[in-house]
Amino acid sequence: MAVVTVAVDAVVALFSLTMAVAAPLFDSQVVLPPGLYPAPLVGIFRWFIAEFGHYVVADPPPFFRSLVWLDLAFLWPVSVANLYGILARRRWSAATSLMAGVYMLTYLSAMFGEMLGSGRATRKLLQLYALFVVFAVASVARGLCWCSTQDTPAGSSPAHPARKKRV
Repeated sequence: MAVVTVAVDAVVALFSLTMAVAAPLFDSQVVLPPGLYPAPLVGIFRWFIAEFGHYVVADPPPFFRSLVWLDLAFLWPVSVANLYGILARRRWSAATSLMAGVYMLTYLSAMFGEMLGSGRATRKLLQLYALFVVFAVASVARGLCWCSTQDTPAGSSPAHPARKKRV
């Protein structure tokens, strides 16, 4: 079980790191003026649009702009907190994992609805978003199933913590 927990933690940490970096550097280019970014970041952003055929990012509809604002206001800070919580092994990181995962699944349902409904999505773009489904499901699973043995003294359960003897 410990191997599975470590693997899920690694997947969720990678997801959180990706979102913590991508949201302010790339996602924000959808809603903020390009003049705010250095040329190399704008170039990477344009390469991404061309490489994956991401028509939603190239010509963002209003619903997508709203999702990007939500990414910046909610998912980005939660991802930063989640990454810290996982690396520092904080108990509350289960809650931030759950929040990030549920948010991402909601976001992805809107994106898949658009991409599959329009018929314009490339196979490569759908595969990219399918990877984020894996990240989101792992994040939700971590949030729902995460338990810690390092915070619980041996022989006691989290419901009945051991009491320290007073001297």
